Amino acid sequence: MPKSLHENICDKLRFSKLYEKYAQTLSNILLYKYGHLLNPSDKVQEAFIKLWENCAKVTPETTKSYLYTTANNMMLNEVKHQKVVFKHQAVKPKDYTNESPEFVLRKKEFSKRFEDVLSKLKDEEREAFLLNKVDGKTHREIAEILGITKKVAEHRIYAAFKKLKTELEELN
Repeated sequence: MPKSLHENICDKLRFSKLYEKYAQTLSNILLYKYGHLLNPSDKVQEAFIKLWENCAKVTPETTKSYLYTTANNMMLNEVKHQKVVFKHQAVKPKDYTNESPEFVLRKKEFSKRFEDVLSKLKDEEREAFLLNKVDGKTHREIAEILGITKKVAEHRIYAAFKKLKTELEELN
């Protein structure tokens, strides 16, 4: 392995380039894994703060792994915290709408069914599918983000799509 030109990432310009490179994708991955209620963007910011605080210890080669691991651990801690919070409070849903009751019911049924089918997908299929269909990432970009080959990324996306189509086809 060639020796790195830089020992750490404490340079402001290098750090800002790392932020531009990884922040959005990391935020999206956390969003897909954990949902928007846990504020994945905040966790990404906190991960970058931790990276800056430990910039002398982190090499450029390990930066991506450090960020992803740190942000994921923060999300897991938040999930644990939310479990405690939900035990002590009841979340009251919005009780009014301008839509017809029939439409609201069908929408809820479809959303629940879609989420159920999406949750039954393998984690790697779900991540690849959402990166492609929601973020508009190419197969090559997904392969790079997830550390897999382009063919594996394509297979995961198509497998997820096929499962979703099969499971949701009966609703039409």
